[in-house]
Amino acid sequence: MKTPFTGSCLCGAVRYECNAKPIVMGNCHCRDCQKATGTAFSAGMLVPRDAVTVVGEVKYYNVKGDSGGIVGRGFCPTCGSQLFSQPPVRELMGIMAGSLDEPSWFQPSMDGYTDSAQPWDYMNPDLPKYAKMPSATTAD
Repeated sequence: MKTPFTGSCLCGAVRYECNAKPIVMGNCHCRDCQKATGTAFSAGMLVPRDAVTVVGEVKYYNVKGDSGGIVGRGFCPTCGSQLFSQPPVRELMGIMAGSLDEPSWFQPSMDGYTDSAQPWDYMNPDLPKYAKMPSATTAD
């Protein structure tokens, strides 16, 4: 994967650039991600927050994660595209794979929150599975 990589929302009002390789890439099957995406899981990656430059207004919706910490979901207020997540570890930032300008290079390394996975969703049998979400170091 080359850096920097870029992406945007559906309408183009929000664009971003990241100058660091992802720490981890994966699929999250938790109920919050299912409801936020309207489908079986959320595909995304964690990167160092200070490696990302965002142009445009981003709104955040915050929920309490299973760790007790606040997790934010960043979206474009114009078109509603979810672009980012703010995990409780504030040095990190999540980027949604579907928002990438070149989404074909996204290669998930695991499936998290599989205890919430829907029976109609096909998961890659070659990826490690975690009942909850492992730490970024565990998923390497």
